[in-house]
Amino acid sequence: MAEKEKKNTFGLQFGMLKKYKTGILLFVLFEAIAISLWLTSGQLFFLLNFSYIGICISIGDILMVSQWKYAREFTQFTVGSYILVFLGLICRENMQIEGFWYYLFSGVVGAGVLHYAIAKIFGPLLFGRGWCGFACWTAMILDLLPYRQPAHPRKNFGWIRYVVFGFSLALVIVLMYLDKANTTTMFYLFVIGNVIYYAVGIILAIVLKDNRAFCKYICPVAVFLKPMSYFSLLRIKCDEEKCIQCGKCLKVCPMEVEVNKNSRKRKNATECILCQKCKKACPVGALK
Repeated sequence: MAEKEKKNTFGLQFGMLKKYKTGILLFVLFEAIAISLWLTSGQLFFLLNFSYIGICISIGDILMVSQWKYAREFTQFTVGSYILVFLGLICRENMQIEGFWYYLFSGVVGAGVLHYAIAKIFGPLLFGRGWCGFACWTAMILDLLPYRQPAHPRKNFGWIRYVVFGFSLALVIVLMYLDKANTTTMFYLFVIGNVIYYAVGIILAIVLKDNRAFCKYICPVAVFLKPMSYFSLLRIKCDEEKCIQCGKCLKVCPMEVEVNKNSRKRKNATECILCQKCKKACPVGALK
């Protein structure tokens, strides 16, 4: 009897580990990054910073698997507000793309450079554009607007993000050439940039009736995210044999990804933010 209970307990524990494996793996990944950076740099900040982010992301994933309604929003606000308010406004570190260029060209491997390397350049090989769905401080506000599903077909405005990307790079190069680039300038750019991003994002959402219009057409960070996301290990997969082509997943997808196809070449494949709305909408469980 005791042996049977032991097996049942082990089976239950294994089942829970399997159920929450993504959240557990993400926690282990971020904790490994936190400890490695702490030991190599000697800065306790890196241990606390990446441990906090890893804990929030893993809890959010576990809550999502447990089907808590606001699981994604929990992660969005705990991570997004931390980066915006604490790192950006209190610590005065520019976490926008201009800050990345500045610190990169200055040879400073600080929070800004590490943030981009982990979340937006190399990290997407593992979790795609999960940053956009679970941590972006711009999107966390835009997602509060009422236009959660696009009211109109996607526009051919994606080229604008490359213009913004090029402008941000050119701006930092000019400031550095004129010897005007410093931490104070970068802080003011961070504040002004966020105000502009929020204003443009809200106006676009209202005009196009699409909360994620800014992400689709304007955000320069997508230039980093899109190519790496194509090879992402974590992705929404579709069992096309099981799919009944009802189209419900397509209607709820905020990024208009062709989620009822399994190919990496599906329409808007690199735009998926892993929000899981399509999985919830699928009546036959074809999406995993």
